Amino acid sequence: MQSAQFKNQFLLAMPGQVEGDFSSSVTLLAEHNDDGAMGLVINKPSDLAFADMLSQLDIEAHVDRDMPVYWGGPVQTERGFVLHVDEGDWESSLHIDGGLAITTSRDILEAIGNGFGPSAYLITLGYAGWGAGQLESEMLANSWLTTPAESRIIFSSPAERRWADAAGLLGLEAHQLSGRAGHA
Repeated sequence: MQSAQFKNQFLLAMPGQVEGDFSSSVTLLAEHNDDGAMGLVINKPSDLAFADMLSQLDIEAHVDRDMPVYWGGPVQTERGFVLHVDEGDWESSLHIDGGLAITTSRDILEAIGNGFGPSAYLITLGYAGWGAGQLESEMLANSWLTTPAESRIIFSSPAERRWADAAGLLGLEAHQLSGRAGHA
């Protein structure tokens, strides 16, 4: 099976098919191989402000007090992930196609807090993960739509518009979608 086909894709939760925390979610799929998949939900701001997160980590912050930290998924929710344009040289980064990277090291948080981080970024706590074959099964069950990821949606679209904007890449609007799979 050629699993890498979903890497650097948006996964859009299908209306009526995906419920709970993933309902109406947009996930950037960063890794996908025969062992499983990993991504970050990019449209679910949490109640935690980035400045408060930095304060809890004893990092001096000179950032927008209202900038949210996003819920990135249910796995390792105590761990921070910085999705950013692939700029800089950070201690622990996963480079993604399309000029994006995910960094988990403290050095990027300190740089962002002091105004020296990447030019565009989104911070999450936790990530979304799928075991071997799990995402493929969910795709067959009509749980997700996929479209190539675009950084402008991640960094420029308001969080509440990211699902609609990503669906727009496919020429679709939410009212056109049904959670029911068609059978002939």
